[in-house]
Amino acid sequence: MTKKATVLDQPAIRRALTRIAHEIIERNKGIEDCVLVGIKTRGIYIANRLAERIHAIEGEEIPVGEIDITLYRDDLTKKTEDHEPEVKGSDLPVDITNKKVILVDDVLFTGRTVRAGLDALMDLGRPSQIQLAVLVDRGHRELPIRADFVGKNIPTSSSEKIMVALTEVDQEDVVSIHEKE
Repeated sequence: MTKKATVLDQPAIRRALTRIAHEIIERNKGIEDCVLVGIKTRGIYIANRLAERIHAIEGEEIPVGEIDITLYRDDLTKKTEDHEPEVKGSDLPVDITNKKVILVDDVLFTGRTVRAGLDALMDLGRPSQIQLAVLVDRGHRELPIRADFVGKNIPTSSSEKIMVALTEVDQEDVVSIHEKE
């Protein structure tokens, strides 16, 4: 993979997440009965950052949970031919039944990861509503899924890959486009 361009640096990521936090509060008329649920791995870090911003704006804590979609993927047989899938488990601090769940991920691409996330959520409870927040929407949907909150739309070609690096796991905050070789 060859790095083609940096599309979001640390300040741009911070601004995008602050805007998403404001949009979540506005759309839901506050945060009552709302729960942020990050899709492992990077989605949970973005959810935690959104929770911090929402707390700074509203002065109230919003519950944050995480889900592991490994066993819900429709490409599980292709990905696990060589090895067993590593299931990291889900952790929800509250019952999501009758709550507004904001599902959080780093990149929205084909929609298959989000579909797996929806399946995992429905196995854990019956939310009154599920909304989707993503840092980057790169297009190329294979399923009819649309994000409610988007940090940045980045149209890409099929030969490109979006890489999201977050301080919590990658020691830097940057979103870049890479060319497949």
